[in-house]
Amino acid sequence: MSAASTAESADFRGPLDITRAATVVLDAESTVVGWSPAAAELLGYRPAEVLGRPLSAFLSVRPVGDTPPAESSGTTTADIGPPSLVGNEIHVARARDGRELLVATATCPLPGGAAGNGAGAPDRILVAAEVRELRHWESRLALLHGLATQSPVGLAIYDTDLRLTWSNTAYEREIGQPLATFRGKRADELYSGGSFVTPGYPQTLDGVMHQVLDTGEPILDLHFRGQQPSDPGRDHLWSCAYYRLEDAHGHVFGVCEDAFDITDRYRVQERLTLLVEAGRRIGTVLDVATTAEEIAEVAVPDFAATVRVDVTRAAVTGETAAVGSPADMSLLRVAERSDPGPAAPDPGLLDSGQPEPAVPEPPASARAAPDPAVPDAALPEPAASDPPVSDPSGSDSAAPARLAPGPAASDPAAPDLAAPDSIAPAPAAPETDPRTARGSAGPGDDRHPYPPVVYPPGSPQNRSLSSGGLVLDEGTLVVPLRTGGGILGLVTFDRGVRPDASGRTPAPDRATTFDNGEVALADELAARAAVCIDNARRYTRERTASLALQRQLLPHHLPPQSAVSTAYRYLPADDVTGVGGDWFDVIPLSGTRVGLVVGDVVGHGLQAAATMGRLRTSVRAFAQLDMAPDELLTRLDDLVGQPAEDRLDAYGGAVETYDVTTGATCLYAVYDPVSRRCVMARAGHLPPAIVDPDGRVSFPDLPAGPPLGLGGLPFESMECDLPVGSLLALFTDGLVEARDHDIGHGLDTLGRVLGDRSASLEELCDRAVSELVPGGTSADDTALLLVRTRELDAERVADWELTAEAVSVSRARELATGQLEAWGLEELVFATQLVVSELVTNAVRYAGGPLGLRLIRDRTLVCEVADTGHTSPHLRHSAEDDEGGRGLFIVAQLVQRWGTRYTPTGKTIWTEQALPPAGED
Repeated sequence: MSAASTAESADFRGPLDITRAATVVLDAESTVVGWSPAAAELLGYRPAEVLGRPLSAFLSVRPVGDTPPAESSGTTTADIGPPSLVGNEIHVARARDGRELLVATATCPLPGGAAGNGAGAPDRILVAAEVRELRHWESRLALLHGLATQSPVGLAIYDTDLRLTWSNTAYEREIGQPLATFRGKRADELYSGGSFVTPGYPQTLDGVMHQVLDTGEPILDLHFRGQQPSDPGRDHLWSCAYYRLEDAHGHVFGVCEDAFDITDRYRVQERLTLLVEAGRRIGTVLDVATTAEEIAEVAVPDFAATVRVDVTRAAVTGETAAVGSPADMSLLRVAERSDPGPAAPDPGLLDSGQPEPAVPEPPASARAAPDPAVPDAALPEPAASDPPVSDPSGSDSAAPARLAPGPAASDPAAPDLAAPDSIAPAPAAPETDPRTARGSAGPGDDRHPYPPVVYPPGSPQNRSLSSGGLVLDEGTLVVPLRTGGGILGLVTFDRGVRPDASGRTPAPDRATTFDNGEVALADELAARAAVCIDNARRYTRERTASLALQRQLLPHHLPPQSAVSTAYRYLPADDVTGVGGDWFDVIPLSGTRVGLVVGDVVGHGLQAAATMGRLRTSVRAFAQLDMAPDELLTRLDDLVGQPAEDRLDAYGGAVETYDVTTGATCLYAVYDPVSRRCVMARAGHLPPAIVDPDGRVSFPDLPAGPPLGLGGLPFESMECDLPVGSLLALFTDGLVEARDHDIGHGLDTLGRVLGDRSASLEELCDRAVSELVPGGTSADDTALLLVRTRELDAERVADWELTAEAVSVSRARELATGQLEAWGLEELVFATQLVVSELVTNAVRYAGGPLGLRLIRDRTLVCEVADTGHTSPHLRHSAEDDEGGRGLFIVAQLVQRWGTRYTPTGKTIWTEQALPPAGED
């Protein structure tokens, strides 16, 4: 803004003020007898051009909007008389250059007038100004009037002694008195105890005003905190501006103060800042306890004096959020934080398993802001010097809750919650901070870090749990941690007023209850915390699942087998973890045989999956011993039926848990691609489906043994021939049994799907799942394993029968050498000769005939020597002076692996050697 425009804006003379308006002196006949310089500037006429001329030559007769007299009655402009220009009116003025201007006019008669002086004597004065200037001046007057009477900004003028001389209506409302009662007082007298909180400026009103008076520099947007005289006991915040006042001659006569109450805006900004801080600080790690501590740290002391976070036991252990009545929810005190103060309450949680002391309940006037979940008997006994503490809620309707028994006493199966970040409340701490209170328990103190709490009926927390919504009870606000239709816990915000050391309740700097905006803020804080806690709960759950199943998962890839081609599908009922109690496996065995297994553990989820992993590992271990199917199930049944070891809960106590291993079912089959025979046995499991090469489906009448762990009946196996290209389907009951149909319908549907010989195994798996498990989920885990049989070509197998004589050793070497040369495996001749010589020699020496020698050229070279003995050779290390015992050791060094397989007529010693690169197909 230029200096000229600044000076003009500071000129409050009106446009019709005679000192600045266009002034015309008229006689009684409205003839111009005087012409001011301002008039000459406005209309462009010099005085010599207008003196003696009628006023109508320059100004319209009628005001704008009226009908001119010449048009209405034929009167000429020469007849203009004095009444036509009397008053403050708007006329059209004609300038010398032909322009027409709208001007506002006013007349003022002169004393005596023309009556005493005759014609040509001054009779009255007419002043004129452009209408736009008048409107601008009137706007400025209206602005000043509005600032003085209607503006919400408090305006006050102080003289050079800093005494108030004038204020507007808004300032009077803040003081609560009319101006006359406080005029002349100093600002520090009106707002005693207040101070500026903006850094870099004096803190007092006098200091700021003196700085403005001395420097002349205005100060803008200073934040002043204090109590409004008309609203004592509640802090307000104003945005203030100060500037020096000078008269027209530049003399300083005071300072002006503009003050606007921004308390509500500041609190909204505080809430937004709190939300930003919550987004930055809550949920930094995937841990339930740490997240609960973070929300307490964010909210105290800026939002509440005390914050308590209670989380369900299920959320801490990673289980699903609780849904149901309050009785179904076991809450744990995970975090608590209070604003430091001389009488900050201590929860005084009881040690687990310790009896409550019989302490009489103190009167309501002596109780210290009780936590509804903490028994009064558990609060520390006040010292003689301790002041009485009032109940901030002011309500004694709900009796204090009793602590639930400690986990070791009431919940033997409770998991171990003693995490490193746990809370150990310290009774003597002036501030209940979970982070600083850890580890405060002394030696031998078995107090649980997350003590259980039970809220009595009628308490705000109990009402919140019952309704699932937030509850506001005077200075206590309870907000549930909701997620996915369930409740993860509660957050209690408490604004109870704490007395000082003398017992006097100090004036609070904020309201002791929560307004609607703060309730919405608390709900948003709890919602964000609930999302973070739920994420931590899910992480805990999935991490637990990973740790339990990392070595016991189902096979994600089945290695290719020469005996069969396979395809499979697995659909767990628990889609959160992706694991369940059903399992399947394809186990390579000696002699190019393959073991096929499918099983079902009672239930589903993590515990069933862990049991499944143990059973699957046991089956693989027994299968590597080349056990027959019935013998393998017998050994597995014995293993499952053994008494379970005593299990300890998280607190060292013995617990009784249902062993999901008992009642598990299993089907085990062994297929030999050389003989095309399959031997199978089952323990309470459904029989497999067999589809012959012509597409006929059958479910063999396989003897049904009892489920594992029940005992009482032996397991029986069945042997059958499977032509090349036969389809063998092993499945669990979750595939064929559902709520909407019985198992017979499911078996029929499965047989119809598998009867399509033109479809591949993968297509058959997809069709079976889509028809039997629509939607991809079922009430039970589902496993399906499809196997199509193959046969080894006769050119890949060579077998001979030998007598149990010494000459058979050389004969065996010759036969093996010739066959290897025929297969082009000359590189393996030397090692194979040694293996055959050792195995045949042992058979001749320690067993009876006839002997069998078989070579199989598959992915490895298999060498088998069969005899009628039932004793297995053992690998041993011979001493330096021993003459024998080194043969089997040498064999073990030459082959990849070796073992013994028992048959109805004796045993078979087998070895496997890797094929040279040139010898692989």
